Amino acid sequence: MVGSIAAIGAGLAVIGAGVGIGQVGGKAMEGIARQPEAASKIQTAMIIAAALIEGAALFGVVVAFLGNNPA
Repeated sequence: MVGSIAAIGAGLAVIGAGVGIGQVGGKAMEGIARQPEAASKIQTAMIIAAALIEGAALFGVVVAFLGNNPA
């Protein structure tokens, strides 16, 4: 039972990260379409934001598995 709760928590963290990265990527594409000359700055900011979102998701997955440890 505990493992399934951890899996649900980890799944929610990954789903949240997927939605966040999708939003970041979509808005970056809109920004590049509006201002192609700023593409390199937008891309750099997008990559940094995606990395931060992935870090938060990884933290959520680790907490989900460690928080439900019946030790």
